[in-house]
Amino acid sequence: MQDDIVARAKAWLAEDPDAETRDELAKLVEAEDVTELTARFSGTLQFGTAGLRGELGAGPMRMNRSVVIRAAAGLAAYLKGKGQAGGLVVIGYDARHKSADFARDTAAVMTGAGLRAAVLPRPLPTPVLAYAIRHLGAVAGVEVTASHNPPRDNGYKVYLGDGSQIVPPADAEIAAEIDAVRALADVPRPDSGWETLDEGVLDAYLARTDAVLAEGSARTARTVYTAMHGVGKDVLLAAFARAGFPEPVLVAEQAEPDPDFPTVAFPNPEEPGAMDLAFAAARAAEPDLVIANDPDADRCAVAVKSGTDWRMLRGDEVGALLAEHLVRRGARGVFAESIVSSSLLGRIAEGAGLPYEETLTGFKWIARVEGLRFGYEEALGYCVDPEGVRDKDGITAALLITELASELKEQGRTLLDLLDDIAVAYGLHATDQLSVRVEDLTVIANAMRRLREQPPTELAGLAITRAEDLTRGTDRLPPTDGLRYTLDGARVIVRPSGTEPKLKCYLEVVVPVGGHDELPAAHTKATALLTAIKRDLSAAAGI
Repeated sequence: MQDDIVARAKAWLAEDPDAETRDELAKLVEAEDVTELTARFSGTLQFGTAGLRGELGAGPMRMNRSVVIRAAAGLAAYLKGKGQAGGLVVIGYDARHKSADFARDTAAVMTGAGLRAAVLPRPLPTPVLAYAIRHLGAVAGVEVTASHNPPRDNGYKVYLGDGSQIVPPADAEIAAEIDAVRALADVPRPDSGWETLDEGVLDAYLARTDAVLAEGSARTARTVYTAMHGVGKDVLLAAFARAGFPEPVLVAEQAEPDPDFPTVAFPNPEEPGAMDLAFAAARAAEPDLVIANDPDADRCAVAVKSGTDWRMLRGDEVGALLAEHLVRRGARGVFAESIVSSSLLGRIAEGAGLPYEETLTGFKWIARVEGLRFGYEEALGYCVDPEGVRDKDGITAALLITELASELKEQGRTLLDLLDDIAVAYGLHATDQLSVRVEDLTVIANAMRRLREQPPTELAGLAITRAEDLTRGTDRLPPTDGLRYTLDGARVIVRPSGTEPKLKCYLEVVVPVGGHDELPAAHTKATALLTAIKRDLSAAAGI
């Protein structure tokens, strides 16, 4: 086994096109570091519906140029097999380590395979790439990004010509083509022949953002904005200026792209401490709301003044606010969300007489809902203009929530006031998450197995009235690795994350509210129930 691992490492080293990873791997081979070599050569990064994502480094279990070249070659073979030889593939990238290199390699492989390739002019938000696919009539798109993962990660997200991310069976078919790539020498990679797009594609995206806002709507809300060391700042500022909003106050320490993300442990607005600098800026500037994008700007976080300080709104709260805003503006079409998001959206849609759909986790599913008008997921993702971007878009979501805050401001009200109105109308839908990050993935597998073999019968004193193993699918959902428990007035979903080494448990309790005077007691009850469900679920899962 040891000799086999070393032999595989030497074979990989012989064809590695990147001097940096060649040097890294050569040192491991010379040091005979079998433990580290085994970690890198015991398999391959699996290409799935999230594409590829992993830690940067040498070897098939890491993100590097060799892995990306193989992935691009597999995608090119898949596209040609579907009769799309000569079609255009548009490629975007963020500002992470190696992103520009991976984008260039992808363009070279596509060109060498007889497809046309066009690369976005510079690091730009993922939604610009998603928009560009249909705008340019491409047969596919690639975005090089690891979104909000740690600094040492990168990723490779694939879209097809409809502008939405791949879903089965395309992922498995592309993976099979990747596996069929033998040696990198077999993959033609010319030094030129692809197009680098000019700013026109960004101008077109910005022009499309006009469709998000109502003509003549209030545009007075003042914001503090953080790009979280990512690529969102210039595009968001341009969109806000175009719309006529006050110029956002920037969180200077996080405004410019920095692949090392020096001010945060994880560049995700949901992570503890990530918003501390934004809140400090808000205390000084006293804006109406705080807006944050994640590093590739496809997610949007919102914070509001609550009492004497600032707090993040949950993704489910922002989803409900945007839905209510669109309903009041007379929006028509389907409202959709994934199964891990609050059931409140269904109540709002029902109240407005609008169709509603529930999907598996991820915008690859939400964006495919026929007739979609609004889609969201609790992890800060919102699709507010599906005709423009069939994916989550943190720029247009920021515009729409700021329009809503402006309209409420003109009435002397806030986003929290509207959330109270929604709770009185539909019941208080309170959500929380139990999220466990692990070093050893067997911890997740063991927790899922324990819950399946010894399922709980109650949580927080509430009887579980229905337990579903989602690997079997339902009458409305295809199979997925997850468990769903329905309780009397509550719901729990447990699933492994598709992009991070995490076990995620999504909790929701619904407390009836008779009027505004009952809200404080309802919040107290909901908080107590969520705390108790977390405790009991942790014990049941052994985490």
